[in-house]
Amino acid sequence: MQIKQICSKHLDSNTFIVTENSQCLIIDCGAELKEVIENVGKLKVVGILLTHGHYDHSINALEYARFFKTKIIASENIKTTVSDSIANYSEGRFYISDFSQFSLIAKDCQIDLGDFKIDCLLTEGHSPCCICYKIDKYLFAGDVFFENGIGRTDLIGSNKKAMLESLNKLESVKFETCFSGHGNSSDFQSQQKNIKVFKRFLSR
Repeated sequence: MQIKQICSKHLDSNTFIVTENSQCLIIDCGAELKEVIENVGKLKVVGILLTHGHYDHSINALEYARFFKTKIIASENIKTTVSDSIANYSEGRFYISDFSQFSLIAKDCQIDLGDFKIDCLLTEGHSPCCICYKIDKYLFAGDVFFENGIGRTDLIGSNKKAMLESLNKLESVKFETCFSGHGNSSDFQSQQKNIKVFKRFLSR
């Protein structure tokens, strides 16, 4: 499995292209379509995964879906975020009202997209629509985990209690590498330390 990371101009959010054989997944949609097309090349895109609905991760989702002719996978709660330019923090620049290109996840599950088996883990807290994806030995955590921290819980729709519950859930998930919505990747051991620190913080 090969993973390419593209840093977007939207708050330096990451877009990932995950390749297996001749197929790929796109995770988050901040990068410009042209750059994604160049990195995808001749691969077949079998799905687009959104970790949450803040504009820096979702702004180009429909453009990707139309060009690559594939569905967008996301939490069912994403409607409340991407449909509201205040809640998605685009300040009036972006919203989605047509969800016909979406396939929405209502509970933790495993889905198959082409050659990929994907564990979908609902992880509310930073936003009500956060979802982590575990693919093989890799965790794509969006803004739930960062290299040395967790996502903010003081934003619209954020919830400290929900974040604590999500950290409890993720504490038992085994992975080798965590890819975050911003910044660098991290390993399992560092995220276990991260979880312990922020569980104490959120429990105050």
